[in-house]
Amino acid sequence: VHLVESGGGLVQAGGSLRLSCTGSGRTFSHYVMGWFRQAPGKEREFVATISWSGGSTRYADSVKGRFTISRDNAKNTVYLQMNSLKPEDTAVYYCVAGRIATMNLHDFGSWGQGTQVTVSS
Repeated sequence: VHLVESGGGLVQAGGSLRLSCTGSGRTFSHYVMGWFRQAPGKEREFVATISWSGGSTRYADSVKGRFTISRDNAKNTVYLQMNSLKPEDTAVYYCVAGRIATMNLHDFGSWGQGTQVTVSS
């Protein structure tokens, strides 16, 4: 599945952003969807996943309570609502699609091009 992210940008600490990721094809609803991020000089890390139905979600401890992942299968779109942003959330955010809900980036075969999120202090 081909993925395209949007919604990144520059925001002050404490602010909010919503990322969107639209997938191509009629099988979007068959995939577990998720988000990873990569900050400068750091490894890519897990952020959140959501099951194909949207009924099950999982978050990294660093974003739990601040970020919310959701999906609209009718629109082939997954969202990441990010609230109470911190400077350490600054990273390129990648949308991913896979078959199982894990925190391992190697389990996701489809990746978007990434969208930059910058949080100023």
